[in-house]
Amino acid sequence: MRDLTAIIEPVIESMGYELVGVEYQGGGQHGTLRVYVDHVDGIKLDDCAAISHQLSGLLDVEEPIREAYDLEISSPGIDRPLFKRADFERFAGRRARIRLAVARDGRRNFAGELQPSADTALVRIRVDGEDFDLPFADIAKANLVGEI
Repeated sequence: MRDLTAIIEPVIESMGYELVGVEYQGGGQHGTLRVYVDHVDGIKLDDCAAISHQLSGLLDVEEPIREAYDLEISSPGIDRPLFKRADFERFAGRRARIRLAVARDGRRNFAGELQPSADTALVRIRVDGEDFDLPFADIAKANLVGEI
């Protein structure tokens, strides 16, 4: 499977939106391709429909996924997923949850406040007053904790 982000991002940006990230969850013979997008004015249902229409045509031509799948276009929502290294810096000071693919110091789950990090290979999170420097490459999933 080719890099979905490289295929999708130019289309999203040309439409005036920000590509937050892409998730693909295979489900045997049928999967789900979820594309998170954002805009300074927020995302409305009509935005999702327009993006879906553009991406459907592109993905039909490019065929980066060989199995049947559903295409979902979504706003990042209150629990915004964090995909890019820059996301962690952008949201420094906000609460987040991070799950590592590989345990570090005997744990895989961290919930706390994101901190700035000078090392671009690391993400820093403060949990109960203690800072943890986590390798960006080891992050399996991360998202902001919604504040209401």
